[in-house]
Amino acid sequence: MMIVLVLAALILALGWAFDVPWRVRGAALGALWGFVVLAQLVLPQGNGLRDAMGGSVAPWLLLAGAVALVLAYRVVLLKLRERAQPEAEPEAKKPLFSETELDRYARHIVLREVGGPGQKRLKQAKVLVLGAGGLGAPALQYLAAAGVGTIGVIDDDVVENSNLQRQVIHTEDRIGMPKVFSAEVAMLAQNPHVAVKPYHRKFDAAIAQDLVAEYDIVLDGTDNFATRYLANEACAAVGKPLVSGALSQWEGQLSVFDPAHGAPCYRCVFPEEPAEGLAPSCAVAGVIGTLPGVVGAMMANEAIKIITGAGAALRGEMLIYDGLWAETRKMRVKRRDDCPVCGTRG
Repeated sequence: MMIVLVLAALILALGWAFDVPWRVRGAALGALWGFVVLAQLVLPQGNGLRDAMGGSVAPWLLLAGAVALVLAYRVVLLKLRERAQPEAEPEAKKPLFSETELDRYARHIVLREVGGPGQKRLKQAKVLVLGAGGLGAPALQYLAAAGVGTIGVIDDDVVENSNLQRQVIHTEDRIGMPKVFSAEVAMLAQNPHVAVKPYHRKFDAAIAQDLVAEYDIVLDGTDNFATRYLANEACAAVGKPLVSGALSQWEGQLSVFDPAHGAPCYRCVFPEEPAEGLAPSCAVAGVIGTLPGVVGAMMANEAIKIITGAGAALRGEMLIYDGLWAETRKMRVKRRDDCPVCGTRG
């Protein structure tokens, strides 16, 4: 019998030395016990191996019974302890807004058209801004200040000295820095309670639709028609509203293209790119530095209205702002049935 006890002790010692889980040690001891019991039942009386293991099956069965009683006692004791423990208080649900945020957004919350529910929708919203330049700069700043929860910004350009006349989100000490990271620094400095996702790359066909699908609204502040058409196609394909702005010298224009809600898309209004020279870029034609701030802030305002449901967004309308003569006018724009992007007939 001593040899069995030595083997059992060896199993426990090796298990402790090599940090073997208790269930594995228990299985090994159980296998050893089973072998001993089987030997007592199968081997004849007087067999040397049977005698070395006690010569009788009775003590091994008694040992198994004692172990079973101990284990059962432990299980019952643990159950009683669990019942005696007071039920844990449910963890308090973390409030959506901190006290700092409530104070920050107080002027929104007291607005009848926004209120607490509107501010909650802003915090839960995801907005993608194409371009961190003239239009993107003020739009990004106001979206962050307003508390839009997740703001994506994509641009493959870097900050240059000539940008600083109008792209006020950037500063002289960040010249040479990718615009998206410069914008991220400014936005988080303005409001650390928002999440900024910078994409330092070109907005191209390889990623356009998948990227747009991750967001609720897209703001297009780019300055070339190829990107505008691509953004329009991606937004129309996944049913996301596109807030589009454009600038030239003293004049800016703004509209919300949203075929999913019955409004025209960008190509309905601009079916073809203008001939070369008819719509020169700001670098060629120039632009007054304050104009991007006016139109970019309007773009952010349209996004906020769409998110909160306040007022009427510029769906089916285009706003023209003339900064030189301080005039604004709106014109109706219609959806085209033969539009290759959103039309109902080919």
